[in-house]
This record gives sequence, C-alpha cells and structure tokens, in this order.
Amino acid sequence: MRNPYSAHLALLGTNLFFAFNFSAVKHLLNAGLMQPFGLNLVRAGITTALLWVLFFFKPVKSKIDNKDIWRFIACGLTGIAINQLLFLKGLSLTYSNHAALLMLATPILIVLMAAWVLKESLSFQKVTGLVFGLTGATLLIVSGNRTGSGSQVLLGDLLVLLNALSYALYFILVKPLMQKYNNVMIIRMVFTIGTLVILPFGWNEFQQIPWTEYSVQDGIYLFIIVFCGTFLAYLFNIYGIRTLGASVAGSYIYIQPFLTSLIAMLMLNERLSVFEMFAGCMIVAGVIVINSKKKLFPFKNLP
Repeated sequence: MRNPYSAHLALLGTNLFFAFNFSAVKHLLNAGLMQPFGLNLVRAGITTALLWVLFFFKPVKSKIDNKDIWRFIACGLTGIAINQLLFLKGLSLTYSNHAALLMLATPILIVLMAAWVLKESLSFQKVTGLVFGLTGATLLIVSGNRTGSGSQVLLGDLLVLLNALSYALYFILVKPLMQKYNNVMIIRMVFTIGTLVILPFGWNEFQQIPWTEYSVQDGIYLFIIVFCGTFLAYLFNIYGIRTLGASVAGSYIYIQPFLTSLIAMLMLNERLSVFEMFAGCMIVAGVIVINSKKKLFPFKNLP
C-alpha cells in the first residue's frame, strides 16, 4: 500500500517546482542566457535522456499496438512539442503571474474538449464554471501593460492560453493510453516524440547558448527547471495520481498561482494589480465550480 503522506508531499513538491519554473525561466530569458526554443530543447532533451536512463535501471516493457501509434504521436505533439514551444515563447513575452493564472484555465478547457471530443454532457454547473473561468481569463488578457519583466503581454498571454488548450487536448488524447499502458512508459514515449519535433525548432537557439557566461546561480536555476521542474515533477505527479487519484492531484493546481506570485515578487519584482487579482479569482472560481462534486445548482444537464 502506497503512503498517502508521501504522495501529498510529492504533489506539493511538483507544484512548488512548477511555480519556481515560471520565475527561473524568466530569469534565464531576461538575462539573455537562453532563448525560448533553445531552452525547450534543453529541457525536453535532458528529460527524455533521464527517462531512458530510468528505463535501463528499471525496464518496463510494453508493446505498443499499431492502432495506438498515431495517438502516441498526437500526445507527443500536443503534450510536449506544441505545448512547451507555446508556453516558453508566451512566458518570454508576458509576466510569470499572468502565465500561472492562465494555466488555471487548463481544467476548464479540458471540460470543453471532453464535451467536444468525447461527447460528454455539459451540466448547468459546468457551463457556469466555464463562464466564470473564461471571463476571468479574458479580463486578465486585456488587463493591459504594467511595469515588470513582460513585453508584448497580449501576445504572450494568448500563446500561454493556446498552450493550455494544447495541454487540454493532450489530456483527452492520453486518457485511453493511461488505462492500457504503464504511465512512466507513456511519458517516456511522449517526451521522445516531442523532443524529436522540438529539435528542428530549437537547434539554432541551442547553438547560441552562451554557456561560458553562466554563473553558479544560473546553473542552479537551469538544473531546477530541467531536473526538478520537469523530470521529477512528471514522476511525482504520476505517483500522486496513482496514490490519491486524479481529482486530489488536480486540486493542487490551486496553490500554483500563490506560489508563483510569491516567488515572482522575490525574484522578478512582479506585482499583481487589484484588477488582475479579481480576474484570477474569477478563473479559480470557475475551476472550483466545474470540479465541485456537490451539486451547486438545481438544474439538469443541458441538451
């Protein structure tokens, strides 16, 4: 029997790593030590290598059915390649706080994708949550520029939102695979496919990385992004889902904006305005309403 306390610690660690990633990535990008696509290649490439090393130490063999190959490819595109290329490029143009709050839209977009792709019914409660969440995301995107480390904020916000849409589609596509194959094997194959797709986009920027200009602190930030914020985070998240279930693991996403804002204030001197806090609360409210098991509204499902 797996220890639930260690699973909670794993999920807390996952979201702390993710929260730190926002500011660490911004630090490397703002300092000119990385460009978005080059960092994508470093992050995905090293994580893929570590997952294969893990396989050699603890091999889990599972033959992939021919009919599932296209789904693995689609997951590699949506879950790693498109998702990460859009995310880091968007983060380079906007604020860490904006990106963290917009990533909360992922559970909301998953509901939309499930209704569209899987033909799942939409209850009045889910529609209400969608309205809250998407309204908050819209308000956040149009909230305007302010002082800080973001440039072309509108474009950056839109790219981050498209990244969330790509990840939501990945979640729908990978669900049947997780019921059929070993989860670590799925992540290994998805990262391998995604890295191969990222390679031609990131190779030029990878070659331009000024490694000699890195300080010890910069190296630590990169290590945390790659090893902790990607490799360990994915493995910890799987452990949390297996032990506590997807709903409990998913609830930890609520603490990400708080942790991200706190770290961004300390590292990047970013601040949220009252209007942006209100928009963020709208997104959080939408996610809570959608995922609440208690029926909040006495209405039947919509046709």
